[in-house]
Amino acid sequence: MSPPLPTLVVPTVTLLSLLPPGRCPPAPTQPHAIRLEGDLTLGGLFPVHARGPAGVPCGPVKKEKGIHRLEAMLYALDRVNGDPRVLPNLTLGARILDTCSRDTYALEQALSFVRSLLPPEGGDGRCPDGSVPHRPPPERLVGVIGASASSVSIMVANVLRLFAIPQISYASTAPELSDPGRYEFFSRVVPPDSYQAEAMVAVVRALGWSYVSTLASEGNYGESGVEAFVHSSREAGGLCIAQSIKIPREPRPGEFAKVIRRLMETSTARGVVLFANEDDIRRVLEAATLANLSGHFSWVGSDSWGAKMAPVQGLEEAAHGAITILPKRASVPGFDEYFTSRSLENNRRNLWFHEFWEDDFNCRLPHGGGDGDPAGGAGTPVRKCTGRERIGRDSPYEQEGKVQFVIDAVLAMAHGLHSLLGEACPGGGLCPSMDPPDGRQLLAHIRRVAFNGSAGTPVSFNENGDAPGRYDIFQFQGGNGTGAYRAVGQWVQGLRLQEEAMAWGSNSTSPPPSVCSLPCGPGERKKPVKGVPCCWHCELCGGYQYRADPLTCLPCASHLRPTPDRTACRPTPVLRLRWGDPCAAVPVALATLGLMATAFVLATFVRHHDTPIVKASGRELSYVLLAGIALVYAITFLMVAEPGVGVCALRRLFLGLGMSLTYAALLTKTNRIYRIFEQGKRSVTPPRFISPTSQLVITFTLSGLQLVAAATWLLVRPPHALIDYEMGRTPDPEAARGVLRCDMAEGATLACLAYALLLMLTCTVYAVKARGVPETFNEAKPIGFAMYTTCVVWLAFGPIFFGAAQSADRVHVQMATLTVSMSLSASVPLGLLYAPKVYVILLHPERNQPKRRGDPPP
Repeated sequence: MSPPLPTLVVPTVTLLSLLPPGRCPPAPTQPHAIRLEGDLTLGGLFPVHARGPAGVPCGPVKKEKGIHRLEAMLYALDRVNGDPRVLPNLTLGARILDTCSRDTYALEQALSFVRSLLPPEGGDGRCPDGSVPHRPPPERLVGVIGASASSVSIMVANVLRLFAIPQISYASTAPELSDPGRYEFFSRVVPPDSYQAEAMVAVVRALGWSYVSTLASEGNYGESGVEAFVHSSREAGGLCIAQSIKIPREPRPGEFAKVIRRLMETSTARGVVLFANEDDIRRVLEAATLANLSGHFSWVGSDSWGAKMAPVQGLEEAAHGAITILPKRASVPGFDEYFTSRSLENNRRNLWFHEFWEDDFNCRLPHGGGDGDPAGGAGTPVRKCTGRERIGRDSPYEQEGKVQFVIDAVLAMAHGLHSLLGEACPGGGLCPSMDPPDGRQLLAHIRRVAFNGSAGTPVSFNENGDAPGRYDIFQFQGGNGTGAYRAVGQWVQGLRLQEEAMAWGSNSTSPPPSVCSLPCGPGERKKPVKGVPCCWHCELCGGYQYRADPLTCLPCASHLRPTPDRTACRPTPVLRLRWGDPCAAVPVALATLGLMATAFVLATFVRHHDTPIVKASGRELSYVLLAGIALVYAITFLMVAEPGVGVCALRRLFLGLGMSLTYAALLTKTNRIYRIFEQGKRSVTPPRFISPTSQLVITFTLSGLQLVAAATWLLVRPPHALIDYEMGRTPDPEAARGVLRCDMAEGATLACLAYALLLMLTCTVYAVKARGVPETFNEAKPIGFAMYTTCVVWLAFGPIFFGAAQSADRVHVQMATLTVSMSLSASVPLGLLYAPKVYVILLHPERNQPKRRGDPPP
């Protein structure tokens, strides 16, 4: 937006000082103004002529924006003065000036509005002949209609504010003019660009765009329009500006090709928002065509583009699909009848009408023009105007788009004056309090008016003097040298867009994408680029995370795992060990064979209970040892069974009890042999506690410690089964499983076996010590071999148990390793200690006979 203009007090006084304070007779009429007499006067500012070349203030006449709009004010004044219900007994006059589409020239012209309000310099003054100068009565200028361009309105508003003169514009839309602190006497019957920007942001978002570029013509309209669009986009959110490019007032050759190249630097921003004048719009489309990018960009144009054909003529391919916006408007039927009836004879009050006539009918009047240059110049047609030409018959006619708003501006001023007169002059007529009217009071009444305008649409103002926002949305649909604008929606405090009526390139039914980054895939989150919220990198939610929202990955709960597309969490399946699984079948088979072998040995020993071999092995301890071996085999079935409170309790009790009983019996045997042998070296007296009863007491005492500890653990911490999701947590969530197990971790399992392993090591130590006993102690060496082999089994158990790979099956692999190791450790004494005895008992019964005195050794 342009920087705020300083208060124009000093420039105003300076310019006014150049005007003579009074005129001696005769006083000529200002040559470039229309003056209509009336009780109250309205000023008018219209771009009757275009901007002239360097050094020349005015150029050729502007038929639509100049003459049509000027005539609309004259038509509105006729309506007001002919309506007895509005300002009865009063006539509205006018002083209408030409701004020549130049703000500085318009300021000079507008100073004539306020000159009569200033006291003359040097008192009354005298003419050279000594007479008092004749001055016409001061003009009662009550308000100004105009201007058209925002830059002109800003200039004029700064002057009129100093003299409290209300101003109503029919076309200025710059958001800057909504500032009541700087432009308190300015009002307008068109909505400001801030509303237009809101509507354009709504259109862009409805098209699904999040990343667009902006193009603005240098100047108040373009720059403030883009600023309003950027502001509205920030408030709406979800829309980013890729580039904001400004087109210079005097573009150099190649400037528009450079604009297209800059737009292509962010080629994914295919939507381009334009706040530009007609010439700049056309040259942008030409540059896109020359760059072979006709179908790449999708344009969204402001009301300066609107539904005009001039910018798109011959460039239909490049403009196809462009969305444009216009304030809601309608034709005024009465004006068409009025304007087409104007002629040189009945319209002498419009001093520029002859220029319009020459330009409209492409002819030259006999007098060659008046105050303005005739249309044409070097190449002007020589055909003379007859004066009998008729508008609409001999020349094309279409009502200019802002005619409605010019008439509404005049009517709003008239309604405000009518309301003020009714309050200040109850008796009717023009009372002293209204001579001149108070500008602030008039402004208050203008801001309160509410009526149906010339086209039947409501007219009102908000506290800032702005009209409500009402826009029509158009789309240019063309190609192959033809095209037309089609109404596709409207914005009235909200957007209503008919997407089914819209057409896009290649017969597509959806608009082209205009985004910085493509949408992330399933399970990916957006990682925004710093400073550009509409741009992001896609990052996969890893591990056990899922995408909670587009920007966030969150971990699933411990009992859940992400879905394959990582958009949600799902329950982790629970892994249960089945009897037929390999990790269960192999240990169960070994345990079954072991139990069968143990039962066979036990049956053999019971059947030959009184034979020498059974007696020599120590029948009581042998049975205890076989019971311990059977318990070791039986624990396999508890370890494979599905965990529950009962199963977990039995595991705690019997996991270490069988091994404790086994190694306690072996330790007792080994210790007995060792003590007998050592005692025999020193004395013939046998050692104590070698009787069968003593051996049983020692064995049950040693194994009873295990039972007491396990029972205490059960009481202190009752067992339960649980589903361990952490144990089955694998790097790949798809392989994750919850493991149903007892509340015994690896450490607790080893703690159950620690005491039994201690007994095994102690027994091994005694087996080593007893390795040199006489041959008569024939069980010492088998026990030693059994202990050595058991140690090897348990040494191999450690690496396998703790080295199991992290997987859902790990607990089952560890269980299989444990039960197989226990079965092997039970099979070692069964094979080394009992197999030879069973072999002799069953296959060589002659060796199992009691020896008689004198029998030779076997």
